[in-house]
Amino acid sequence: MTSSKLAVTYAIFALIATAANIGAQDLVIRTYSGTANILTSVVVGTGTGLVVKYILDKRYIFRFRPRSLNHDTQTFVLYAAMGLATTIIFWAFEFGFHHVFETKEMRYIGGVVGLVIGYLSKYHLDKRYVFRMEAV
Repeated sequence: MTSSKLAVTYAIFALIATAANIGAQDLVIRTYSGTANILTSVVVGTGTGLVVKYILDKRYIFRFRPRSLNHDTQTFVLYAAMGLATTIIFWAFEFGFHHVFETKEMRYIGGVVGLVIGYLSKYHLDKRYVFRMEAV
């Protein structure tokens, strides 16, 4: 795959995962009104986006073919670990926008900004550390 096609494909997958993340957050907010509703929504959204992005990245970006369920699980754990720093970036923007603007819409915009920065960083981490041996 050419580098420009790869970049476009990666960006589309990042948008899909972002939509899954924000959609899951919104679903939690609409259905759960407990004291930790915002934190719960962000955690559920993050998990949803992570799984969606892993499935798309491993198959279409890095052409990863696990040797077994155990190999796939180990790779997912490493993929998730690489996402810890990028998740901190994402959450800092989302919670920062929430704190400053105090609206759901601006919190989501902060989340999107954080996700864009995080996904750009995550691609390079994944390419270098997670899928380096599996890349075609």
